[in-house]
Amino acid sequence: MLELRHRGGCPGPGGAVAPPPREGEAAGGDHETESTSDKETDIDDRYGDLDSRTDSDIPEIPLSSDRTPEILKKALSGLSSRWKNWWIRGILTLTMISLFFLIIYMGSFMLMLLVLGIQVKCFHEIITIGYRVYRSYDLPWFRTLSWYFLLCVNYFFYGETVADYFATFVQREEQLQFLIRYHRFISFALYLAGFCMFVLSLVKKHYRLQFYMFAWTHVTLLITVTQSHLVIQNLFEGMIWFLVPISSVICNDITAYLFGFFFGRTPLIKLSPKKTWEGFIGGFFSTVVFGFIAAYMLSKYQYFVCPVEYRSDVNSFVTECEPSELFQLQSYSLPPFLKAVLRRETVSLYPFQIHSIALSTFASLIGPFGGFFASGFKRAFKIKDFANTIPGHGGIMDRFDCQYLMATFVHVYITSFIRGPNPSKVLQQLLVLQPEQQLNIYKTLKTHLIEKGILQPTLKV
Repeated sequence: MLELRHRGGCPGPGGAVAPPPREGEAAGGDHETESTSDKETDIDDRYGDLDSRTDSDIPEIPLSSDRTPEILKKALSGLSSRWKNWWIRGILTLTMISLFFLIIYMGSFMLMLLVLGIQVKCFHEIITIGYRVYRSYDLPWFRTLSWYFLLCVNYFFYGETVADYFATFVQREEQLQFLIRYHRFISFALYLAGFCMFVLSLVKKHYRLQFYMFAWTHVTLLITVTQSHLVIQNLFEGMIWFLVPISSVICNDITAYLFGFFFGRTPLIKLSPKKTWEGFIGGFFSTVVFGFIAAYMLSKYQYFVCPVEYRSDVNSFVTECEPSELFQLQSYSLPPFLKAVLRRETVSLYPFQIHSIALSTFASLIGPFGGFFASGFKRAFKIKDFANTIPGHGGIMDRFDCQYLMATFVHVYITSFIRGPNPSKVLQQLLVLQPEQQLNIYKTLKTHLIEKGILQPTLKV
């Protein structure tokens, strides 16, 4: 309450500020009014100090315990802390990459479950930080409402996905038809219930803090749930749109760390003192080369390039299609200076390889700013990592801070430069319509084809 402190009042015991006399009242006016005013001012001063806090006033969060396996600790006990951390990070990185390959082999549905699991864990890590920072205030219903809002938002987004990509399955189930038809109304009603619960939980002395934490929860939902929804949307466009961006970010993290570890001398940004220009530049070139090669390798296989579709006849996801031109080899003329170097006029490439350069460039130049943002967040709350889930790496959010930013870019890139009408999705939407609606669409389409001269008026279809 800085305004109260700067008005002519004098601080009383405990730092309370007595309000100035009202106009028309003597300094020793109505005792009851003055007592009530003093109480309100005292409450405001005690619980309204949050607005005037500085970074040094943020309470310390207890450091997480070391969860490194004992076998690794014993094996690396003779190394310096720098090299010990290097080996721990390296071993855990290879382990996570191996598990990722296994989940890719298990199919797109397992990848969706993986994304959902990562989303929930990232949400938990961020919300836990908020709870630990402000746990001394004993906020009512904070964690309960946070998880309730997570449930509501997931219900909305995953319901939209079911309506878009599982139309043929929904058509066979009467109960699901009701849920899909009124999906947005149900989602809004669920959110509205949480909103009312929040309003009812407001306590006078906690107003500001409760609204801060309400905003904290919603920003966390924006960062985690909406971005993970975009990741799944990218996956439905074809597994290659999921794998190349994610692997590019992983490659950039690894190569930037290696270049910085062995050659780093010049600090890059104050938010992350260990980041260096050498690592940043080395990571950029390595990521572009990696993305170009990965795009070439994956473009050969239908399993990676075909859109992920749900087939009701086999009750599973399938990736079978005739690859689009984006994933068919094309001949490109080389620039004059490359012709002299390579001694050839043309080169055969998949068009997707050219797009991979844009994806890799974003992953290596803009993607790290997601990590810098996370570093600033952690510094604001005096923590090193979001959690201690992965030894040597920190929490899940520490590993996926750049992935969420990348997911948004890929989705925007696809919708802006790549996506065309999806015939199977259009057909699914038509099948959901009532017979009368289908007949009207047929008549309109027939009339349009006749006007364009594509269909003869006497020809029956």
